[in-house]
Amino acid sequence: MPHTPVWFMRQAGRSLPEYRKVREGVPMLESCMRPELVTEITLQPVRRHDVDAAIFFSDIVVPLKAIGVDLDIKPGIGPVVEQPIRTRADLARLRALTPEDVPYVTEAIGLLTRELGATPLIGFAGAPFTLASYLVEGGPSRTYENAKAMMYGDPELWADLLDRLADITAAFLKVQIEAGASAVQLFDSWAGALAPADYRTSVMAASAKVFDAVAGYGVPRIHFGVGTGELLKLMGEAGADVVGVDWRVPLDEAARRVGPGKALQGNLDPTVLFTDKDTVAAKAREVLDAAAGLEGHVFNLGHGVMPNTDPDALTRLVEYVHTATTR
Repeated sequence: MPHTPVWFMRQAGRSLPEYRKVREGVPMLESCMRPELVTEITLQPVRRHDVDAAIFFSDIVVPLKAIGVDLDIKPGIGPVVEQPIRTRADLARLRALTPEDVPYVTEAIGLLTRELGATPLIGFAGAPFTLASYLVEGGPSRTYENAKAMMYGDPELWADLLDRLADITAAFLKVQIEAGASAVQLFDSWAGALAPADYRTSVMAASAKVFDAVAGYGVPRIHFGVGTGELLKLMGEAGADVVGVDWRVPLDEAARRVGPGKALQGNLDPTVLFTDKDTVAAKAREVLDAAAGLEGHVFNLGHGVMPNTDPDALTRLVEYVHTATTR
């Protein structure tokens, strides 16, 4: 590529007026199940910002909904699970995912790859720990008290829950790759709540199982979490080719923690986009300078695009990075 590639998490999203328009009156989960709508939403930021990759528009709970878990995404709250998983008997509700459960995914990716041409499409899934946390808590949490109580207090049930979720997640990613996704990203949004020792003993094997399951396809695998500065080495060891870094750790330090053999993705603080364009450029320059010696770098924010972000600021940022890194 003639410049450092750029794409954003949640780029196909709430900050774009054209997104809000096509989503009007359509619940979040339903919007993930309409192939034409998924295609349009996925393409919007590619058209507007000239980013170097499209991100498949979906949600981490889509595969859970597809296998019959009673959940909904409540506006302003997030995913809410009607009957949380708390006992071994509850595991029976998590059956295997098949391609027939998510035909809309296969159809949407078929439509997208035709439209995108040479622009890569990045597939998307939630990691086992983050999915388990939603399922056990019943919704978003700041403390993860129920999930961690299961992890510490009933490690066998916890391990079986994560293993089952690893299989579901791997199946969901395989559907996307086989339909034409050219890379995949595993979001462990909540892994930052874990101490490294707990991540290693109670979570890492399940994430590694997901990465191993898709290794044979030869597509790049990206691993991202928030607040995971202490876990970067372990997240790399779990099997990703690219480790996402939030804004808390500079990329040169992140590279030392991750070790050789991996590219990094990141890591501009998303709130920088609320400042003036000179400040955005200066802060982006800091990220690029910290990335100078890396084996590979994808420019990104350190987390998702915030809903109130001015879309023009994102467009300018892409242009800045492309221009600044032209080789």
